[in-house]
Formats: sequence, structure tokens, C-alpha cells
Amino acid sequence: MNENDIRELLAAVKEGNLTVDDACDKLKELPYRDMEFAKVDNHRALRTGFPEVVFCQGKTSGQIRDIMKALAENGGNIMGTRANAEDFAVVSEALPDARYYEKARIIAVEAVKNGTDGNTECGMESGGNEYCGSVAVVTAGTADIPVAEEAAVTAEILGNRVDRIYDVGVAGIHRLFDKLDRIRSADVVIAVAGMEGALASVIGGLVEAPVIAVPTSIGYGANLGGLSALLSMLNSCANGVGVVNIDNGFGAAYLAAVINRKR
Repeated sequence: MNENDIRELLAAVKEGNLTVDDACDKLKELPYRDMEFAKVDNHRALRTGFPEVVFCQGKTSGQIRDIMKALAENGGNIMGTRANAEDFAVVSEALPDARYYEKARIIAVEAVKNGTDGNTECGMESGGNEYCGSVAVVTAGTADIPVAEEAAVTAEILGNRVDRIYDVGVAGIHRLFDKLDRIRSADVVIAVAGMEGALASVIGGLVEAPVIAVPTSIGYGANLGGLSALLSMLNSCANGVGVVNIDNGFGAAYLAAVINRKR
């Protein structure tokens, strides 16, 4: 339930179209729904502007289905991250409008279209307020694309226009320079890189927008599963660079969406 739902509910009571008892019944599950194996946070959109997102890894397909079905009853866009094709097959039986983004490993039910097809339309946050924002998702290499797609799809579902700029790492830095106009035009830049993670520092020194760095686990042994890239990004000498966890494209996109919503 979001802010608009609450306002409509209160207005209905005020106008006599809904009894106080009926309104109380609708509000009973507002804080959360207890499903025994999960406590579905129905209050999240009202508090933060975005509904709860389901982290699918470690959950059974049936649990994912039931949680997403419960969230869908509240309206708005819902999504599950780190999902596989088997999870989607089970979820889609209960939610026929669900879509699976294979590269991003995201299941989404998009009740509100957010103008994310590269046009200039604004998005619509779950609270019903229009907002616009653009995000450039930039990768160092092709192997970083799965994490980048998690970021790109998440940003789109949350109402941002996304420009994907892939395989422009520092080993061929002329490729990055060729795309600088596009990168500089974004409100927020998400830099996704493995190996030594240098891309975030380079971009941070070239743009005025906030840069969200995402270290990936791509690299040879001394990359240490992304730890080397993480430490490099944390030690960036460029200003305006923030860092999320290893392979956390979702977290980067969520932060970008919050930044754009506050602009």
C-alpha cells in the first residue's frame, strides 16, 4: 500500500463511501503480512517510495511465488532479484504478467510503465508521483554485463531512463572517450568493473554526476573474487565516487533511483 492508496482510503471514509470498519479491515495487513516463512513488508512503499524487493537466492520457487503474489496484491511494480528460469516458471503460473530478464536474473511484474524506452517521459514512483532521471550503466568488459544488466533493469523498473555503455574499460581507454558525451549527459553513472576496478576512478575524474562503483568478481586469482576491485574502488582518488558490494548491481541501481528521485 502506498501513499496514494492511503489518501484514497481516507477520502472514501470522509465522503461516506467506505465505513470505518471496512477501512480498518483494509489496514490490518498494512505493516506486514505474516506468511510464517516470510514477513511481507506491505509498508515499504509508504515509507521509502518503493515496494519491497524479493531476493530470490536461497528461497524455493514456491516461496518466491507466494511472496511476489502477496506483493502484487498491493499494486505497483514488483521484482525479484537473483532468480533463475525455474523460479520464473513457477512464479508465472500465479502471475501471468510476470517477465523474466534472463541476463539480469530478475523477475518483474510491471504494473506501472515508467517511460524507460529511451524517450523523455517521466517515470512514476510507487507513491504515484512523477519523476524523471537518467542513469548511464557503464562496464569495463563484456564479462561484467550480467551485473550491469541487473543494475540496468532495476533502474528501469524503478522509473529511470537507462543508457547501456558496455565494454569500454581502461585497457582501451579510447573506447571510453568515444562515449563521454553520453556518459556526461546522465544524472547518475554506474561503473561496473572487475579485474582492478580502475574504470570507476577514471569516470569519476571526467564527469560531474555522482558515480556509483560496482566491483565484480570477474578476474584472475589475485582478483580474489572481486575483493581487489572493491578495495581499488574504495581507495579511488576521484571525488564523488561511492561503492556498493561485489556484484551488487541491484544496490547500485536502487541508490541511483533514490538520487534521481531527490533531484
